[in-house]
Amino acid sequence: MLERLQSLEDRYNQLNELLSDQEVISDHHKLREYSKEQSDLADSVAVYRQYKETNAELTDAKEMLADDLDDEMTEMVKLEIGELSERLEELEEQLKFLLIPKDPNDDKNVIVEIRAAAGGDEAALFAGDLYRMYSRYAEMHRWKTEVIEAHTSDMGGFKEIVFMIHGKGAFSQLKFENGAHRVQRVPETEASGRVHTSTATVAVLAEAEDVEVELNESDIRVDRFASSGPGGQSVNTTMSAVRLTHLPTGMIVSCQDEKSQIKNKEKAMKVLRARLYDKYRQEAQDEYDETRKSAVGSGDRSERIRTYNFPQNRVTDHRISLTIQKLDQILEGKLAEFIDALLLDEQTKGLERIGE
Repeated sequence: MLERLQSLEDRYNQLNELLSDQEVISDHHKLREYSKEQSDLADSVAVYRQYKETNAELTDAKEMLADDLDDEMTEMVKLEIGELSERLEELEEQLKFLLIPKDPNDDKNVIVEIRAAAGGDEAALFAGDLYRMYSRYAEMHRWKTEVIEAHTSDMGGFKEIVFMIHGKGAFSQLKFENGAHRVQRVPETEASGRVHTSTATVAVLAEAEDVEVELNESDIRVDRFASSGPGGQSVNTTMSAVRLTHLPTGMIVSCQDEKSQIKNKEKAMKVLRARLYDKYRQEAQDEYDETRKSAVGSGDRSERIRTYNFPQNRVTDHRISLTIQKLDQILEGKLAEFIDALLLDEQTKGLERIGE
């Protein structure tokens, strides 16, 4: 561990020199790349330097005990050794967590896609509940939510809704929401009071930057059509809606939320870039280590991850076997207990991999 930490400090020092180099300063991409790398290393290097300093002080204190000291001084040195040893253990624990590889997407904005699955109108209503839950969670963090595309159902809710959350660290918090969400409740239309089970799927994609996914205009077919649904006088009269088809993959993205065709195309490009980035990242992950797939790590949206049971006011996350009897609060966006537990689970697995 210490060898790895020393190599990180060496790299940090090298980056300091590179960021002072005029050639790097004049290259926008290199400057951003090196600055981000240095920022990612900063916490680990700072704690490692504290560790080295504390370890040096502990060595000095132990050497002092070999000197001819009076009883009072000996007790003081022993007390200091105890405090320094305790501090050293704390720093070691911090370093173990800091050495867990950080997801490079953690600080990014996210694009969230919610789709009604099994359950018809009830699934669409539940998709609406999930959208509201994530919107409230974003509000609590003072993040901005922006709808990109929405298809409502006749009974309310959404057959599909795609929206973006702008906020530093949004992906680090919401990446665990990938998967199938199940609801158990009595629908308003159910006269007998029988509990129904419905599902909705959630996909959380990290916003991809231009430099991460190269899109060639020749690979994209752009179709323009009239908007449909709410939107005022321009609906069905102006060709403002945009549909993008990525020819190499067959991936299709449409957007009609804005009255401006240009803005709709910009939003659709963001979604297309994020989906392609997620696809390429997933393929690389699968190739890297097929055996380490999990609902959290792989983003497998076919696996049920959470159940929302209305009659018992409980929510259960099946990945970590955590049940919380606060369904009403959770649907208001109070997801912290689940997200904190999932983060801890991710860190624990990271520590286990370091120890392998």
